Amino acid sequence: MSVRIRLKRVGAKNSPAYRVVVTHSKGPRDGKFIEEIGTYQPIKKENKFAINQERADYWLSKGAQPSETVASYLRRLKRVAGAA
Repeated sequence: MSVRIRLKRVGAKNSPAYRVVVTHSKGPRDGKFIEEIGTYQPIKKENKFAINQERADYWLSKGAQPSETVASYLRRLKRVAGAA
């Protein structure tokens, strides 16, 4: 079974908040997950997302496939880390 890194919605109605989780690809969006590696809060003005880069790299090295949204956040994190 393949593993995905994707978003899990946890926010209230009209107040979205997401967790970045490692989960089985066939599982439901808000179902069980293997590990939580970050958060995404689109309502905030700054620091909308926080991802544990070490754990993300670990799961990517094990063959986990990120969703398009999570992949864009990971690229942005690497760009910011490279500039610092």
